[in-house]
Amino acid sequence: MSENNRMYELEYPAPIGRQANGDGVTLIVALQGYADAGQAVQQSGVHLLQALEHSPVATFDVDELIDYRSRRPGVTIDHDRLAHHEELSLSLHALRDTEDAPFLLLTGPEPDLRWNAFAAAVADLAARTNVTKVVSLYSAPMTVPHTRPLVVSAHSSNPELVTGLQTWESRLIVPGSAALEIELAVSRRDIDAVGLTAHVPHYISASDYPEATYGLLRATETVSGLHLPLRALEADMERIREQLTEQVEDSHEIAAVVSALEAQYDAMAPRIAIDEVDTSAPILNLPSAEEIGARLEAFLEANDSGDLGPQGWNPGRRG
Repeated sequence: MSENNRMYELEYPAPIGRQANGDGVTLIVALQGYADAGQAVQQSGVHLLQALEHSPVATFDVDELIDYRSRRPGVTIDHDRLAHHEELSLSLHALRDTEDAPFLLLTGPEPDLRWNAFAAAVADLAARTNVTKVVSLYSAPMTVPHTRPLVVSAHSSNPELVTGLQTWESRLIVPGSAALEIELAVSRRDIDAVGLTAHVPHYISASDYPEATYGLLRATETVSGLHLPLRALEADMERIREQLTEQVEDSHEIAAVVSALEAQYDAMAPRIAIDEVDTSAPILNLPSAEEIGARLEAFLEANDSGDLGPQGWNPGRRG
């Protein structure tokens, strides 16, 4: 057994079947803990597992990959006894979309250790399970208002897969991640890799933002051809919109921030086409590479320290 294989236990012994048309399957990577403004990445994985039947393909050994001192699992003390401890799970699942097409989902906490070996192991599993396309999900805080259509930007090892989507127009350096290493590892094996990033209003990036979850999964449908169950997210989106509207109405300070962002957004929008329905359509020029990299690095540092400062505006709390 190879070193990479010892990192996980294979629970689904047979390769995943190809689609009815003979095409390979898509692997969606939704790792928690990196570039997850609005918890859009985590909630994307949770939503798919809750909405679709699934079975385990492989389970990674978190003892090999997680630094527990930096990511301490919760332990419940019930009066005079230890009653429960949080189980960390990093797993590859087999699912079928609403049209019965097979696909895979890798979800769980981003590894703290051994990124190169982990990425190689995922690439091995991808080759073993007929994966021909990997779609990695990210979510970043941006200076955009919640009152305008969500932006999802894309990058890919195969530019044809992201035709029509907003792409990065300059050279960009961002903090590395295990998911980015997976993209590099699979592309070296001639498996197409796509990265999708939802642009979340920076002032609510510490709160759940189902609009971003919906946007990421809609964009995933666009690049993969899958049909995903998204209607259940619409009620959550409407609830958060109502809460945000209430908070804007109750706070002159928040209203001023949103108004300024709307003016900036609307000034740029006439220069390019806007599609109010397709949330993955190109609708806004992007900040400079330096601005994006600095903003993302600051967001990740704030997440690590637990201090999200002013961007932790909570749409579930008024005032």
